[in-house]
Amino acid sequence: MVRAAVLPSVGSPLEITDIELPDPGPGQVRVRLAAAGVCHSDLSLSNGTMRVPVPAVLGHEGAGTVVSVGEGVTHVAPGDGVVLNWAPSCGSCHHCGIGEVWLCANALAGAASVYARAADGTELHPGLNVAAFAEETVVAANCVLPVPAGIPLTDAALLGCAVLTGYGAVHHSARVREGESVVVFGVGGVGLATLQSARIAGAGTVIAVDVSAEKESLARRAGATEYVIASDTTAKEIRKLTGGQGADVAIECVGRAATIRTAWDSTRRGGRTTVVGIGGKDQQVTFNALELFHWGRTLSGCVYGNSDPARDLPVLADHIRAGRLDLGGLVTDRIGLEGIPSAFADMLAGKGGRALVVF
Repeated sequence: MVRAAVLPSVGSPLEITDIELPDPGPGQVRVRLAAAGVCHSDLSLSNGTMRVPVPAVLGHEGAGTVVSVGEGVTHVAPGDGVVLNWAPSCGSCHHCGIGEVWLCANALAGAASVYARAADGTELHPGLNVAAFAEETVVAANCVLPVPAGIPLTDAALLGCAVLTGYGAVHHSARVREGESVVVFGVGGVGLATLQSARIAGAGTVIAVDVSAEKESLARRAGATEYVIASDTTAKEIRKLTGGQGADVAIECVGRAATIRTAWDSTRRGGRTTVVGIGGKDQQVTFNALELFHWGRTLSGCVYGNSDPARDLPVLADHIRAGRLDLGGLVTDRIGLEGIPSAFADMLAGKGGRALVVF
């Protein structure tokens, strides 16, 4: 039996309770969690913005130590530190075949499975495959990657989502070039990782936008050279900060229609707007046909930073060891499982960066 945060049904409060994990079967790995990040996607799963089979144990950004492995698992062994990969590629679908592993058609197939049971025998699903909001979890072998040498396990948890997403948004989706101006909307965990990644890319002017004035110091430590409090005049302010042209690149990390529209309006003619935030179906963004022609901007979605974790983790590790990427700079709260509901409330209130559950 291990302690876990269980979502009984969509919209219900999380329940911190004991669950029963089985031994790992063929092709499975049991992991003792060191830490798990509380991501906005977990909030979106809990409130129904994104669909998840329930009851479920949420949490998808984590790292820990291998406890045991099932038959056929050879790339990790008991005692190894691992990062959880919530969206493993199957290697055989169309998107995997053309190298777009972040769009794998079967990446979330495991989320529908039953992986554990509550104390009363209720079947539980692993939210986003890996069920990281628990002291231990059992996952498919392709959901774990070895932690790069020199990266503390607790910090490594952030590599599982926020950092891969923010780094990939800059380097793979927006393809920020040295000297370009970048504006980042939303200074949460992903936004902070995006700001750090823009700095690594050699961006010139780096503008952070958020509703909270309290996040300015966080944003500037992450690499922002300018800070703008979100308002009806945000796009105009960004144009003033970029010589009247607008930013070369805008990266939206919020997932709201109004913010996406403002990010688009803040981008220069011929610039690139990348949407990382996950919004609901009710968030409708509209454009007229003439402006699409006139502005010549590119608008693109971004899934998991368009990243391949197996390829990108060693690159990120190099940046961390060299001091260019500060994982601790993303974390504003270290909590236990009982603190997850408060972390959700802080997200809704626009407070803080990443909350990290430390076991």
